[in-house]
Amino acid sequence: MKVLLIKDVYKLGRAGEVKKVADGYGRNFLLPQSLAVLATAGALKQAEKIKSQAEIRRTALNSELKGLSDQISGVTLTFAAKAGETGKLYGSITTQDVAAALQEQIRFEVKRQQIDMQPIRELGEYAARVRLTMDLVPEIKLIVHREGEAAEAAPAEEPEQKEKPKAKSRKGKAAEAEKESPAESAKA
Repeated sequence: MKVLLIKDVYKLGRAGEVKKVADGYGRNFLLPQSLAVLATAGALKQAEKIKSQAEIRRTALNSELKGLSDQISGVTLTFAAKAGETGKLYGSITTQDVAAALQEQIRFEVKRQQIDMQPIRELGEYAARVRLTMDLVPEIKLIVHREGEAAEAAPAEEPEQKEKPKAKSRKGKAAEAEKESPAESAKA
């Protein structure tokens, strides 16, 4: 199905563009939400008009949200969570948690759908993006530390926990065993 986008659609395109989409996506989401219309000959004649109007709206919205974007980009959110000995959380930090903490800190409503990140399931430092518009996507820093510990201790522990032993070939294991055995004999 070919559609003409009326509004900017994240990960699809900007207003005024003609896109080929799956029938269900167009029929069940884009058309009912008034984000697009069918790409008929009459609609295609209005494509330039839609593009120019969308560009005006986009610049106005970007200028309005520029200050908010600058304010968000410097934010660091800290979460205390229960975690096991290995650093895995008993729950997870989701976009809803981040949206609530961000809203409390900057006093501006941010919806969970605007936050691009995967659920956090381990201690450490992470980055998340807040999608205000297609052009304004500030990045925030998230620090997850163990409940009852200082927040500064978590980032120091993170490299040790994230470090995974590398797979070694048989030759590598044999060479390492030879290196260890003289050291062990010297200790004895």
